[in-house]
Amino acid sequence: MVTAYPLPEGFTELEVFAIGTALLVEALLGFCLNGLTIISFRKIKELRTPSNLLVLSIALADCGICINAFVAAFSSFLRYWPYGSDGCQIHGFQGFLTALASISSCAAVAWDRYHHYCTRSKLQWSTAVSMMVFAWLFAAFWSVMPLLGWGEYDYEPLRTCCTLDYSKGDRNYITFLFALSIFNFMIPGFIMLTAYQSIHQKFKKTGNYKFNTGLPLKTLVICWGPYCLLCFYAAVENVMFISPKYRMIPAIIAKTVPTVDAFVYALGNENYRGGIWQFLTGQKIERAEVDNKTK
Repeated sequence: MVTAYPLPEGFTELEVFAIGTALLVEALLGFCLNGLTIISFRKIKELRTPSNLLVLSIALADCGICINAFVAAFSSFLRYWPYGSDGCQIHGFQGFLTALASISSCAAVAWDRYHHYCTRSKLQWSTAVSMMVFAWLFAAFWSVMPLLGWGEYDYEPLRTCCTLDYSKGDRNYITFLFALSIFNFMIPGFIMLTAYQSIHQKFKKTGNYKFNTGLPLKTLVICWGPYCLLCFYAAVENVMFISPKYRMIPAIIAKTVPTVDAFVYALGNENYRGGIWQFLTGQKIERAEVDNKTK
């Protein structure tokens, strides 16, 4: 570990090293799993379906989150942010873009699964491509707002990575936070809740439970919930009295999203898992038709 720079205020050497290590492990594991998902989609013809394009969108977004975590881990080992204020803005934008795209893509998968299991309608390529493009453009719109003055990107408590600045808690932050939360967390969460509830009722009637319908929404809430709570608390109270190391915990939890998503949407998908196995071993998957069902 580099010792030329002083420790960030509020952190011990062990804590800085532990945070950097946690970020590095999360980045490596998530990048490998989602990279495998992306390559398998590209190489295995049976996986290239409209439904799996939405799974690919999640994997692409989660790889972006991993890249963001790589940068944060490297800076943590240095004990300082080496890329200047412009680099901080880029890092904050890139992290927000990929995080919001991941959440929107998860909602798109829920919408597709609802129609697959409840209405028996087949997703077309044109619809899948439109949903993927919309998810990324919508994420880009909200991510660019802090660069234009609505919200602001600044250093996280460790000061080795950047995100939405919640330290001020002013009107600018509050209005952006509530709008952001409604359109990028509550609405996607509502789509996932209603979709998976309907699928659960369908499974209950048939007695054939093809996957855990509660897992995707629980994943969303557990991984992103602590960070959202911290941001909402900052809207009504001054969070600066909370120790910097405790304020870093929600960000570290959020960085587990790529790994968890890979298990929920790719490795947890029986047929997608078969495609990954075919890519790794050369053994053909038994079923040619690949859908979005999760075991």
